[in-house]
Amino acid sequence: MKKPILYPVPATLRFGTGVCDLRDRKWVLVPAGSSDTFKRHARDFASAIAGAFAHGIETASGTPSAGRPFVTLSPDPEIGAEAHAIAVTPRGITLSAGGEAGFFYGLGTIRQLVDQCGGLIPAMTIQDRPDFANRGVMLDVSRCKVPTMESLYSYIDRLALLRINQLQLYIEHTFAFAAHEAVWHDASPFTAAEIQAIDAYCRDRYIQLVPNLNSFGHVERWLRHPEYRHLAECPDGFDYPWGGKSTHGSTLKPCKESLEFLDGLYAEYLPNFTSPYFNIGCDETWELGKGASKADCEKRGTTRVYMDFLTQIHRLAKRHGRTAMFWGDIILHEPKLIPELPKGIIAKVWGYEATHPFEKNCPEFAKAGVPFYVCPGTSSWGALVGRTTNALGNLANSAEHGLKNGAIGYLITDWGDGGHHQYLPTSWMGIAAGAAYSWSFKANKSADVAAGLDRLIFKDAAGVTGQLFADMGRVQDLGKWNPCNSSPFHQMANFDMASEPAWLKEVPAAVLTKYEKRFLQLRDMIPQARPAACDGELVKAEAANGIALALHGIHRVQAYRNPRMNRTPLRHELQDIIMQHEELWLARNRRGGLRESSGNLIWRLNALQ
Repeated sequence: MKKPILYPVPATLRFGTGVCDLRDRKWVLVPAGSSDTFKRHARDFASAIAGAFAHGIETASGTPSAGRPFVTLSPDPEIGAEAHAIAVTPRGITLSAGGEAGFFYGLGTIRQLVDQCGGLIPAMTIQDRPDFANRGVMLDVSRCKVPTMESLYSYIDRLALLRINQLQLYIEHTFAFAAHEAVWHDASPFTAAEIQAIDAYCRDRYIQLVPNLNSFGHVERWLRHPEYRHLAECPDGFDYPWGGKSTHGSTLKPCKESLEFLDGLYAEYLPNFTSPYFNIGCDETWELGKGASKADCEKRGTTRVYMDFLTQIHRLAKRHGRTAMFWGDIILHEPKLIPELPKGIIAKVWGYEATHPFEKNCPEFAKAGVPFYVCPGTSSWGALVGRTTNALGNLANSAEHGLKNGAIGYLITDWGDGGHHQYLPTSWMGIAAGAAYSWSFKANKSADVAAGLDRLIFKDAAGVTGQLFADMGRVQDLGKWNPCNSSPFHQMANFDMASEPAWLKEVPAAVLTKYEKRFLQLRDMIPQARPAACDGELVKAEAANGIALALHGIHRVQAYRNPRMNRTPLRHELQDIIMQHEELWLARNRRGGLRESSGNLIWRLNALQ
């Protein structure tokens, strides 16, 4: 009998001798003191596997007078709440766990065994526990996609399968603050009632919904409006560090008035969450010291001014009953200040390239005794089709150095920069890999993530869908150009065709041909995919349009290099992509933000008239 393959791979898995025939079993025995929520999960588990057993499967908390148990759940208070052990013997399966979350994860493993083996399961023992106590995903819902409640619930269900236990929704302006409609009017924001419902839905799946609201930098969605202009460090705009100019501010000026503004937001926002934590953001305060705080920064130093205002925001969050988390990029400009961070604050050490120096940054917080998370990314944003090699390297690098330096958490970030043109399935590669690495890095660093996706997310028995998305993200490896925080295809799809960019020399014609040939091969794979998940056909359509947009970028470069080429077919190609993009958007997301996202594509039509 072929040995089953589990995802995430357990920390310890030992096969015994022989196969256990459990097909005549009847019961899942649940501890009598279990919560109603867990009893419902146990019933769902029993219903899902019942078809593999002669008499079906039912749950009970007492000792049944007839029929033998398939799984017996046994509390073990000596191990952690999420830790669990599984023993498969001819007498049945025993699942021991320290808490309901551990039972929940253990039943998920047993479900995988039944899916692959039916009731004939190899004898085995499993010992499983997480490397990181806090394993989270942060979903960008501000640039530009705000998911529908239905799609968000489905997303949360899948995170639970991957043993994610924290979720953050990255908020700039997409919460419906009662007195601030000017900011969120066109964004289809979450309401207070919706946040409360999401919080409850997460808790039922052993996930903590951590509030997230950027509170210093990245406040441009507010500061662009005249009502809030007075709170900006640079109300008339500023020069971006990478070139170009913003016409409005993005950073709050560090003052009492800004704190009072934040206090009002926190009072309305935070009570909708049950988590004790709060991500206050505070990253990329690009223009700090160039406007209202210029004199103070020149006198005391920009990082010191940043530190002082961060401390005040931390105190404000504490008054609202929360432990603040913040992005650690700015304080790393002057690591000597890290020991002065307020006690209890949690740093988020982030970086999104495979070579990001986590080995250098993590020890700065560790030696100062500041608790911290490592925060890699999915490498999906600004990429259209993902960056698989970079994503796996970034996610593994952060896990390795987070563990070495005592990180208390691991947060997988999934951003939407530039119009959020990547589709959700593109992000699952990074989410699934990061979930496995943060659960048990040693056991999972060589795991087959694509196969795990097909088993848990796409439910593709043909084993095509997960590999399709993995391979889409590897096409850029056929060339040598790997732009930072982006992919060649995103750069090419955004090419204005007006003048020759410096990167054009990085993509010779022969490499473009390789890219194009490989994408066409992958497009031909789509009909072979058999995703049986509820969104299976949508996933295939999203793969097709992601590939189409990447191919369009290639075609733009080819047209630029051949001025005689008729651009009309290229214009029609992009018009079709835009129409399909809008349909796919509304299949998972609210309408707010779509105009902005499509606008970034429509603008690319100008060069094709």
